[in-house]
Amino acid sequence: MLTLAMTAIDWTVLIAYFALIVASGIWFARRSNKNTEDYFLGGRSMPAWAVAISIVATSMSAASFIGVPELSYKGDLTYLATNIGLILASIIIAVVFIPAFYKARVQTVYALLGDRFGPNAATASSIAFLVGRIMASGARIYIGAIPASVALFGLEHGLEPSRLLISIGILSVIGISYTLVGGVASVIWTDVVQMVVLVGACLVAIVIIGSHIDTSFAEVIAALQNPAQDASAASKLNLVVPALTADGIDLASQFTLPACIIGFTLLGIGSYGTDHDLVQRMLTCGDAKRGSWSVIAGILLYAPSIALFLVVGLLLWIFYNRPDLTDLVTVAPLDSRRVFLTFIMDFMPTGVVGLMMAGLFAAGLSSLNSAINAMSASFVNDVYRRIKPDRNEAHYLWVGRVGVVGWGIVLASFACFCVFWQRQDGAFNESSGLLTFALSVMTFAYAGLIAVFLTALLTRRGTTASAIASLIIGFVCVFMMQPLLWEQLVDLESIKQTATESGEEPFLLVVLNLAFVWKLTFATIAAFVVAAFPRGSRPTN
Repeated sequence: MLTLAMTAIDWTVLIAYFALIVASGIWFARRSNKNTEDYFLGGRSMPAWAVAISIVATSMSAASFIGVPELSYKGDLTYLATNIGLILASIIIAVVFIPAFYKARVQTVYALLGDRFGPNAATASSIAFLVGRIMASGARIYIGAIPASVALFGLEHGLEPSRLLISIGILSVIGISYTLVGGVASVIWTDVVQMVVLVGACLVAIVIIGSHIDTSFAEVIAALQNPAQDASAASKLNLVVPALTADGIDLASQFTLPACIIGFTLLGIGSYGTDHDLVQRMLTCGDAKRGSWSVIAGILLYAPSIALFLVVGLLLWIFYNRPDLTDLVTVAPLDSRRVFLTFIMDFMPTGVVGLMMAGLFAAGLSSLNSAINAMSASFVNDVYRRIKPDRNEAHYLWVGRVGVVGWGIVLASFACFCVFWQRQDGAFNESSGLLTFALSVMTFAYAGLIAVFLTALLTRRGTTASAIASLIIGFVCVFMMQPLLWEQLVDLESIKQTATESGEEPFLLVVLNLAFVWKLTFATIAAFVVAAFPRGSRPTN
C-alpha cells in the first residue's frame, strides 16, 4: 500500500493549483492559431512584462527550488555573484542578438545562421540544440519528479525508481496537455501564474522557518557570520569567492569573481541568446525593443528571486544546526539535497505542504512546457520544412502539435534514464549538487552554439563547414573534460593517490577539476577559433 505524505487539505490545495493551470491554459489559448507563427511565437503580440516573468519562471526549474537552498545551506551566498555575468550577458543579447533576430524575421534563432552560413548550418545548429535540450530538460524533469514522487508516495518510498518513473509520467502528461492546446502563448501565461505560485511558496517558507527561530535578527546574523563558532571560519554571508588561493588561480570553483564575470557571461549568452527554449519568448514581442527589454527585465527579476531561495537555505541551516537559537531540537538530514524537502514534509502546517508542492510542481512543469514547445518549433522550422518544403501552413501547424507530444515523450524518456543513471554512476553526486548538474549539462551544446553565433554576428568570417565543425569541436571539448569519460579510460583513483603522495597535480586532474563554467569557456574559445578561421561573407546584421 502507498503511504501518502499529504493530508486531504494539502491535496485540495494541490488539485486547485492544477485546476488553475489548466483553466489558465485553456483561457489564454482561446485565440485561434492559424499558422506556425501564431502557435510558436504567439503572433508576436505578447507583452514584454509577461515575457520577462516567463523567462524567470523557465530559468527557475525544480533544480532551483531544491538546489539553491542547498547551496546556501552547505555554503554561502556566493551564487548571487553569478548574476553579474548574467546581467552582462543580457545587455549583450539585448544590443546584438535580439535586433538581429527581429531584423531577419526568423521563427527560430537558428534560421539566422541559415541566412549567414547556409541551410546546412542552421539544421546542424538546430540539431545541436535539440540534443542538448534533451539532456538538460530531461535532467530537470527528473529533478522535478523527486518532490512530486515524495508528495505522492512519502519520504520513505518516494525515491524508489518505480515511484520516480510514475511521477515523471504524471508531470509529462500534464505539461504536454496544456502546451499542446495553446502553443507558446499558453506557456507564457501559465508561466506567469506558476511564477506567482513559486515565489509565494518561497515567501511562505521563509515566514514559517523564521517562526521557529527563537532569537533576535542580530544574533541570527552573528551565527551566520561565524557558523563554526570559530573566528577563522568562513562566513555564510560571503558574496564573493577570492580568485587566488595559496596554490595560484582557483579554477575549480564556479563562483569566483572571474568565473562569474567571464564564465557566467558566456553561460548567459548561451542560455538567453542561443538556446531557443528561452529566446523563443523574446521573439513573441511586437518588436526588437520590447524583446530586448524583456530579457533585461527577466534577468533583473531573476536575481531577487534567487536571493529568496538562498535565504531559505540560510534559515534552514540555523534551524537544523543551531538548536540553541530555535524552539525545536531537530536532526539535520544526512543528504543536504533533501533538506528543504524534508522540512516541508516534517514541519510545514497542513495546507501549506500542498502550497509548497504546488510550487515544486510549478518549477518542474515550467522546465517541461517551454522545452517541448521550443523543440517542436526548432524541428518544424529548421529540419522538417527542409524535408517537406511545399506544404501549407496548416500542415506545418499540425506537425508542430505532433512535435509537442513527441518531444514531450522524448524528454520523459531521458528523465527516466536519469533515474537509473544516478543510481549507477552517481551523476548527481553530493559534491556537484543538483543545481550545478542542471546548469552544466547544456554546456555540451552551448560551447559550439555560442561560438557560431558570435562568429555570425560579430565577424565577416566563417563558412558552412566551419560552423558545423565548430559545433562538433565544442561538444567534443566539453565531453573530453568529463571525469566520467576518463574513469573508463584510465585508473583515476590511482592517479589521484599518486598526486596526493607527490604533492603535484598532473595536467589531466587539473582539467577534470575545472569548474564547469571554465570548461565552457575553454571549449567555446576552441570552437570560435574553428568557426572564424576561414574567411566568409558579411554578417546579415
